[in-house]
Amino acid sequence: MSHISTGTLFIVLIILILLSGFFSGSETALMTLNRYRMKSLARKGHRGAKLARYLLKRPDRLLGLILLGNNFVNILASAIASLIAMRYYGEAGIAIATGILTFVILVFAEVTPKTLAALKPDRFAYIAAYIYTPLQKIFYPLVWMVNLISNKILAIFGVHSTSSSDDSMNADELRMVVHEARQFIPGKHTDMLLGILDLENISIEDIMIPRNDITGIDLNDDWNDVVQQITNSHRTRVPVFKDSIDHTMGMLHLRKVLNLVVRDELTRETLESLISKPYFIPEGTSLTRQLLNFQKNRRRSGLVVDEYGSIYGLVTLEDILEEIVGQFTTDSSVRNAGILPQENGSYLIDGSTHIREINRELDWELPTDGPKTLNGLILEHLEMIPAPGTSLLIANYPVEITRTDNNAVQTARIYPQLATQTETPESNREAN
Repeated sequence: MSHISTGTLFIVLIILILLSGFFSGSETALMTLNRYRMKSLARKGHRGAKLARYLLKRPDRLLGLILLGNNFVNILASAIASLIAMRYYGEAGIAIATGILTFVILVFAEVTPKTLAALKPDRFAYIAAYIYTPLQKIFYPLVWMVNLISNKILAIFGVHSTSSSDDSMNADELRMVVHEARQFIPGKHTDMLLGILDLENISIEDIMIPRNDITGIDLNDDWNDVVQQITNSHRTRVPVFKDSIDHTMGMLHLRKVLNLVVRDELTRETLESLISKPYFIPEGTSLTRQLLNFQKNRRRSGLVVDEYGSIYGLVTLEDILEEIVGQFTTDSSVRNAGILPQENGSYLIDGSTHIREINRELDWELPTDGPKTLNGLILEHLEMIPAPGTSLLIANYPVEITRTDNNAVQTARIYPQLATQTETPESNREAN
């Protein structure tokens, strides 16, 4: 290279440093590229995304090509820098060139391009894909040899490059992605997506109407009482039984009989002919499974039974859908019938109210991994049936029993969660 001018060598050195920066930055960009955005763009016909997806199918070959090019330009740049330094400083120039070139490569060919690529991986990666695709074909024999040696070494440790990486996400990871995408998705849509993901972790006991709260029609009642129940019912479908809910005959769609009631043409025989067969659901069924079962069996409601076959509760399709889209009812007096706010900031809550409903309505964090209702939660903590006036603390929420009846807590007053504070000498003096 003695016949090449120093100016030309400087130009070549600058070009090599830029190439080194390209190799370093493109490596970071391609390895940190959002795989799901890339797949979406590829399906839409984005040429760069298609090429990048093809290259990333064999990351060992891609890395081999990038590192081959990066090391080549870095070594060549080191040789040229040493030659230039020797022309100016003689043998001492080698040490000077090594120090300066190390700093220049670190800043301009490593840190800066890699930082830029990490911040803007899409722009960097798709441009690089156009360049690497033909280079991979040109240098395939050399890259293949390097990969062969590398893969043999990896095989010794039980790592095989041909095993495809799993880009799929589990429910928790997908839930995290939805949380992080809140800025791009409307809040209501985000809640719906999270509701769908949570269905598998929720069983029908969490949302069902408990046995004691099921309102149905007893055919052994006086006929006038039966007609009045049909007329005043707030539900579209109600169970029909004789004497006890355990002797359920089926479900009655009230819209089918209201016209007969208005025309005074409804009789017991007509009523019984309109009853559909009961549909039973085993306890412990997840909401995801039950939603599919409702669709498969073309049902909108079912009776939950325990392991002994006794009626445990009632669940409807609307109850499951509300876990996804939220409450259908817009009237707050109806929606929060079991949760009454008080002037002092507390809430009077019916004991049969589901804990999940309380948490959802008040944005609280009462424990949901045990009993399903407020009454069950209180009884589990006290291990006894409390008398009115009993107070306790559940998950840092002050609870006061206001009424008990029939061996159960009917209503309780609950205050918002107490703020947890780190104990300090000042706070201890105030507590004393």
